[in-house]
Amino acid sequence: MTRLPHAATSPAATLPRASASASASASARPLLEVRDVRKIYHLPRGQTLKAVDGISLSVMPGEVLGLVGESGCGKSTLGRCLLRLTDVSSGQILFDGQDITALTERALRPLRQQMQMVFQDSYASLNPRRRIGDLLAEPLRVHPGPDGRKRSRATITARLHELMELVSLPVGALDRYAHEFSGGQRQRINIARALALSPRLVVADEPVSALDVSVQAQIVNLFADLQARLGLTYVFVAHDLAVVRQISTRVAVMYLGAVVELGETDAVLHHPAHPYSAALTAAVPRPAVGAARAAPLGGDIPSPVARPAGCRFHTRCPAMQERCRMEEPALRAIGPGHFVACHFPLAEG
Repeated sequence: MTRLPHAATSPAATLPRASASASASASARPLLEVRDVRKIYHLPRGQTLKAVDGISLSVMPGEVLGLVGESGCGKSTLGRCLLRLTDVSSGQILFDGQDITALTERALRPLRQQMQMVFQDSYASLNPRRRIGDLLAEPLRVHPGPDGRKRSRATITARLHELMELVSLPVGALDRYAHEFSGGQRQRINIARALALSPRLVVADEPVSALDVSVQAQIVNLFADLQARLGLTYVFVAHDLAVVRQISTRVAVMYLGAVVELGETDAVLHHPAHPYSAALTAAVPRPAVGAARAAPLGGDIPSPVARPAGCRFHTRCPAMQERCRMEEPALRAIGPGHFVACHFPLAEG
């Protein structure tokens, strides 16, 4: 496999490119590349919080990368960094081969059409004072059409009707306000807004965590249907592995700002190599009566302001050894397309 250029500042920076999905050829270049990205917040009294701590990965066109981990692990911060909604402290983010980390807002604006986000809070992300039609039409008015010209009113109206059809909402919804819809319907509206400009990459930040279980399944199915119909590329952020398993082709497991395991979805979920991944997998409900379950993960996530020395997971790891206290493991290959940051992985090959 082709490898990302080595970054000497991070042992985890040399990673293979993502496996191509069925819709992408093996020779295609990644749509998104993340190279040793860090996001550091400077706090009072000289303290620093490393929300994203040296992450490198790639996403191929048409792929769905699931980004999972407990609350506070940095996955939402990374998702915002990918779209330059939050500036990175160091490292590179390449979109379709172009480094976007240092672009000015003016230079970045044409790329905004190709990179969109679906936020977690379906209500807070919609202006309650404006009709849904106005909210969806705004990006179509702000950005020019494919021919570089301002879109006509008729063109915008036709596109709004297309968007309603895509997310299975009636056209009459365009004349209503956000408070008139259920949580699931509001999330469909947010998805429609993200799709308004026909993006290539969509980052979905915990898009179903605030919804009822039955509605979650509907929204996940909608994401999957849109990905198949439109050839979209997703970075799907979630803390629920059951949700990620439904839609992702690959999974990156994050802990305390770093990726601790990366691989094909089936490999990571059925044969987890990192003890943390195994604990997350064990927490997924099993329908079979008497199905074997691993012991639940104990303890709390350490403060990212005072991250433990050595392996960042060793304070909660049931298999911790002395080496884990002293030496931070690098993300290394243990099989084709399967990587883990653990001195003593649970599975190899």
